[in-house]
Amino acid sequence: MKTVHVSTSNGYDVKIGSGLLDTLGSHAVRLLPRARKVCIVSDSNVWPLYGSRAQKSLEAAGLEVVFFVFPAGEASKCGATYLKLLGFLAEHQLTRSDFIAALGGGVVGDLAGFAAATYLRGIPFIQLPTTLLAAVDSSVGGKTAIDLPQGKNLAGAFCQPSLVLCDPDLLCSLPGEIFRDGCAEVIKYGILYDRAFFAYLTEQGMDFDREAVIARCVELKRDVVVQDEFDTGLRMKLNLGHTIGHGVEAQSDFTLSHGCSVAIGTAIVARAAAAYGLCGAEVRDAILHTLKHFDLPIHTDCTAEALYKSALSDKKRSGGSVSLIIPHQIGDCVIHPMPVSEIEAFIKAGL
Repeated sequence: MKTVHVSTSNGYDVKIGSGLLDTLGSHAVRLLPRARKVCIVSDSNVWPLYGSRAQKSLEAAGLEVVFFVFPAGEASKCGATYLKLLGFLAEHQLTRSDFIAALGGGVVGDLAGFAAATYLRGIPFIQLPTTLLAAVDSSVGGKTAIDLPQGKNLAGAFCQPSLVLCDPDLLCSLPGEIFRDGCAEVIKYGILYDRAFFAYLTEQGMDFDREAVIARCVELKRDVVVQDEFDTGLRMKLNLGHTIGHGVEAQSDFTLSHGCSVAIGTAIVARAAAAYGLCGAEVRDAILHTLKHFDLPIHTDCTAEALYKSALSDKKRSGGSVSLIIPHQIGDCVIHPMPVSEIEAFIKAGL
């Protein structure tokens, strides 16, 4: 087992290792000794697979367990589901010493975390990621949110978990396309921060060491989050491919997955950056080659105009500019504020 400590304002451990789901109860009561009740939040895909194991572990530790299960999919990460969850917590009389356990992927973690941040002005929560994407990215760092009709993740709060238990065994049940989806975020870390890690991924493809790769991604994210917990500077780099990728995702009415959308967004940025002379052709080609090696998409039918309109509602917009993350070299990316008036042309150059 590997443990990565995240020294934020409320520090916590990310534990990565086989069999950790069955230790949830023992970890929880040691960490939160005053807790008497826990609400497991999960979705209709994950709960039938792992819900009973999580419940059994918590009950064996002497905790009363209730569970809130919602329909799987991005469409559920909305105000209506969020309010239902808050009502459920109140109905079952969870107190500020009780906690939420988020069992699922990014949608579950975002929704449960936002509820934890706001119910009774804040109660503890534990992240139990069941997808590669959630394990390496969304479960770490304390960003929680729901979507609004106007855009993705526009209502949210920073709320660090009390613990993250990442059991790589849970990834074995993932369909191939969902596992590959998380690989887009894994590749992102190599492009941003670690040339050797990127080379390893390019060489290994989908056959990488899961525990080691998850741990490396968490370490890289930890290093950024502890410097910029509230996303006002360096942490913005973690949005590589996301500003445009969120537009691709929205234009598909969320039928295209987050990871595939980010892969497309990253490819568009790489091609556009090369066209603008912001990176060399070899950097562009390395990024495109690795994305294709993982069978991730690098093109979209969306128009530059449509993606530009989505970028205007992106939460990384500040006044008259949008901050794009540009790869100068593999392992060396910069935050590049771009005037809103230039965004559409930049996107067009990358399509």
